[in-house]
Amino acid sequence: MTTPTPAELEILHVLWQCGEAKVQVVNDKLSESKPVGYTTTLKTMQIMEQKGLLGRKKDGKSHIYFPQIAQADTQSSMLDKLLQSAFGGSKSQLVMQLLGNKKVSKKELDEIKTFLDNLEK
Repeated sequence: MTTPTPAELEILHVLWQCGEAKVQVVNDKLSESKPVGYTTTLKTMQIMEQKGLLGRKKDGKSHIYFPQIAQADTQSSMLDKLLQSAFGGSKSQLVMQLLGNKKVSKKELDEIKTFLDNLEK
């Protein structure tokens, strides 16, 4: 699987939420958090299609793009690479680093505890 770049990942997040969208819709969503030029978004999405990350279909004179890779698969693949490269495969070191460096809400801790309890069953 091709690992998406940070810019490609931002586009994928928009399309995972929308399902499919025209470039203008994706660009508008991206521009909510930082200024992004339309042509930059278009070119990135065209490259993503060539890489097999996105598919597209004709809609009049424009195109509608959609993700060709699943969010869960992408996250799993990227996490596996991070786990191996940064933590030597140690899941416990990854979790301790993650939870030790950032403020974790009570709700998140409860969700993690429930998840761990279910794993033990």
